[in-house]
Amino acid sequence: MYSNKIEGPRRGRSFDSMNIALEEKLLNNEINKSTFTKIEENTEKKNTPEKGRAAIIFSLKNEVGGLVKALKLFQENHVNLVHIESRKSKRRNSEFEIFVDCDSNHEQLNEIIQLLRKHVNIVDLEPPDNSCLLEEDMDNVPWFPKKIADLDKCANRVLMYGSDLDADHPGFKDNVYRKRRKYFADLAMGYRHGDPISRIEFTEEEVKTWGVVYRELNKLYPTHACREYLKNLPLLAKHCECREDNIPQLEDVSRFLRERTGFTIRPVAGYLSPRDFLAGLAFRVFHCTQYVRHSSDPLYTPEPDTCHELLGHVPLLAEPSFAQFSQEIGLASLGASDDAVQKLATCYFFTVEFGLCKQEGKLRAYGAGLLSSISELKHALSGNARIMPFDPKATSKQECIITTFQDVYFVSDSFEEAKVKMREFAKTIKRPFTVRYNPYTQSVDVLRDTPSINSVVEELRHELDIVGDALSRLNKQLGV
Repeated sequence: MYSNKIEGPRRGRSFDSMNIALEEKLLNNEINKSTFTKIEENTEKKNTPEKGRAAIIFSLKNEVGGLVKALKLFQENHVNLVHIESRKSKRRNSEFEIFVDCDSNHEQLNEIIQLLRKHVNIVDLEPPDNSCLLEEDMDNVPWFPKKIADLDKCANRVLMYGSDLDADHPGFKDNVYRKRRKYFADLAMGYRHGDPISRIEFTEEEVKTWGVVYRELNKLYPTHACREYLKNLPLLAKHCECREDNIPQLEDVSRFLRERTGFTIRPVAGYLSPRDFLAGLAFRVFHCTQYVRHSSDPLYTPEPDTCHELLGHVPLLAEPSFAQFSQEIGLASLGASDDAVQKLATCYFFTVEFGLCKQEGKLRAYGAGLLSSISELKHALSGNARIMPFDPKATSKQECIITTFQDVYFVSDSFEEAKVKMREFAKTIKRPFTVRYNPYTQSVDVLRDTPSINSVVEELRHELDIVGDALSRLNKQLGV
């Protein structure tokens, strides 16, 4: 729940292996004579020019010992070799190219290039300034969580509501309700990653309020909700006991989502900033309230409550394509500027909260704000609402309204279409790096230099090998 106010180890490249026994023998002899300096043992003096990562690709001239001579130049000029690989030449099939990843400043690089030309043909090079992100560039990047446990640092930065209510809130003058809200807020503020979510004994009044919302919304779902929602809602009843007379426990919901899409639930006390809320999505964590709206008006709430979260968001967070769409918005927000985050949050608002899609030629709702609001759900699909195609560039400039119906709703043909458009939009966000979620460690890999990108390429090659093996086995079964 967010407020729309702005408030490993490095792996080398995997090229085809090179079989030149004579060169390897000579190279091993050279290494036995003298050891190249390891990068971690480098203790340069403070007045030494600042180094960066440089990549050089060269092909060998037709002479014995060419590789040994070339590599020895790096040693003699005190250039640390981080990685060496070989590959078949893309220019001449009969030749091999050597890739060398090294630590070097401009002066050293220019000098060694001149020396190398006597023994090799330089194919390509990436100078230090282009090969890695300078640390001072990272100093200008807003802080963002790098691992899922880092959400503990931002999940409690509640901007509004929580245990405090505005004077126009339905429960402002109800001391019993205000005390109950403080109870929920305290539970959320005390939560830490890895803790089980507290199981709540809801009051009779809270269950009654939930029941009214549940019953009235379920009358509309068959004709107003998208097919993915209708498919997953019964699963919520089956696995989490989501019924008119029972409010599901967040711990059960979190376990259900983890098995479906890898999403988990984290309790939150109230509104978070767009940056903090979207950061959770990057780790497939959905910040979710546990409190129930005031009973005086079951069909209205000034802020998202557990009725909105469970009936609006959860069924679609159980849908893989929608879960991926949500996470990608979160990943795009990490380290982005305030302006970029606000644009992403606005796109989130008009898709995940108030989005429409076309199915069988008819408009259907997939936004949680619509699927948890009886009056606005009717309005959005009444034929009287203003509907426009979803275009992130235009949508991000639209005003978000939280007190009345939206002035306009945006429609996509499918989640996949919306996801592709958001991916393209995310590429326009200015960041000196990109990020990739690592599901094994529940962390984000910051891709900002050659080694970090190579690591991803290596993993992708492995995944493609698996796909290739599967296709090969399938072809054998089919007799192809």
